[in-house]
Amino acid sequence: MARMPSAQRRRQLTEAAITVMARDGVARATTRSIAAEAGVSLSVFHYCFDSKQELVESVITTITDHSVTVVREALRARATLEETVRAGFQAYWDHVRAHPDEHMLTYELTQYALRRPGFAHLARRQYEVYAATYADLIDQLRHTMDFRLRVPVAVLARYLAAVTDGLTLNYLVLGDDATWTGILDTVTAHIAGLVDADTSA
Repeated sequence: MARMPSAQRRRQLTEAAITVMARDGVARATTRSIAAEAGVSLSVFHYCFDSKQELVESVITTITDHSVTVVREALRARATLEETVRAGFQAYWDHVRAHPDEHMLTYELTQYALRRPGFAHLARRQYEVYAATYADLIDQLRHTMDFRLRVPVAVLARYLAAVTDGLTLNYLVLGDDATWTGILDTVTAHIAGLVDADTSA
């Protein structure tokens, strides 16, 4: 087996854990099955992760990064702020449709963490990551498009995290692709309404 830097090996094991958890469920994902998915020995797994809590946190962060990467790439400045925001939401929803099992896993991770003694802080960490991610994306937009918000960034970030969380679960349960263009347009218009038009670039 080729030697690999520990950070790269952790990423490999985290991606393997996402695959196994999405397929078998969080509770049934064992260190042995994850190591097998990654093609490494158990000793390599335990060298990279001291505990299942550490692995779960890495999984939460990595899944979030998957979505954020496609959204960040879509958030290049367009003619208007509304068009830019709409592109970001569209990129996110395209990712949800392409990777439903991965997004379903985020809800299972929340329930798993809340119900398992010693893991509850990971559920809180999960939603803190969502809010921090939105705050970062808002700051990215403010830097490139120069506008002023009518609400604090922290408030808008948590609000967007809650809205996205609810809409994602709604889509995973109900599907119905035909309605989502209108839903995304509505959300986009609402977010654009939280910007002072006379100060936006």
